[in-house]
Amino acid sequence: MYLSIIIPTLNEEKNLDRLLSQLKNCIFSDYEIIVADSNSKDKTVEIANKYGCIITEGGRPARGRNNGAKIAKGEVLFFLDADLRLSKNFLDYAIFEYKDRKLNVASFNLYPIKSKLLLNKFILDLLYNRPQIILQKIFPMGAMGIVIDKKIFKALKGFDESISLAEDHWLVQQAAKRGVFGIIKSSHIFMPTRRFDKDGYIRTALKYFFCGLYMFFIGPPKGDIFKYDFDHYKDKKK
Repeated sequence: MYLSIIIPTLNEEKNLDRLLSQLKNCIFSDYEIIVADSNSKDKTVEIANKYGCIITEGGRPARGRNNGAKIAKGEVLFFLDADLRLSKNFLDYAIFEYKDRKLNVASFNLYPIKSKLLLNKFILDLLYNRPQIILQKIFPMGAMGIVIDKKIFKALKGFDESISLAEDHWLVQQAAKRGVFGIIKSSHIFMPTRRFDKDGYIRTALKYFFCGLYMFFIGPPKGDIFKYDFDHYKDKKK
């Protein structure tokens, strides 16, 4: 199985270097890495080139992922956010489980990088991991790390770029109607809490909660129903 790993980026030089290093340290190596960059002003593209990545034009996350998928050669697509940290031998376990369980689309529970802060772990478990497990048959959820068969992705015409928030969840839900969905347990994704830190935990949690309700009862949110800023949580130099 040949894998295409697709990473959308915008000024992620520090995070991307760490992520690519973790991927390269895995035994599984039958893959290509595509970085869809949104005109970064730092050394993101330079770092991607250093690791032999394929560079393509990015944009907001959905567009970047779609652009990466258009040139992907793999039969399976693996979308990863650039600011993640991964468990040891992440690809080795994740791909083995994906194949062994005969999955067609998969995602992961999420854990905070700031693992010493019990509040972060408690909030993620309460608001995401537990619901993701309990509701996986009726409301599949996937974010930050998504594995999907390319044929299904193409049949769905990729991520819907008109969705304002949680287009990744919508893709997973539509893909689950065409194939087998599962939550991969053998590998772990650790996410930063910078969006929570910037926007506030309660505010962010409520935004995604109401977005989920909207998506379940009405459909994917489009327009400016739920405001989403890309890269806004970083300090901007004047």
